[in-house]
Amino acid sequence: MTIEERVIKIIAEQAVLEPSDVTPDSTLEELGIDSLGLVESIFAIEEEFDITVPFNANAPAESEFDISTVASIIEGINRLVAEQS
Repeated sequence: MTIEERVIKIIAEQAVLEPSDVTPDSTLEELGIDSLGLVESIFAIEEEFDITVPFNANAPAESEFDISTVASIIEGINRLVAEQS
């Protein structure tokens, strides 16, 4: 399973959707993921990939991690995984 597929699966679980309902262009808001769901998604992603996501839920606008779309999240995860190896 690719990083993209794994991230989409995690986000779909948080949104209580099928992975096929989650596209790279989807925003978390469109998927019905609220701030708590976002935090849970970040924790699940960190656990899945054994990484630390530089995201501050209290100040999302100040975070270095772009959560504007599913694609931007995948891009960020790809970068963090590459930096770790």
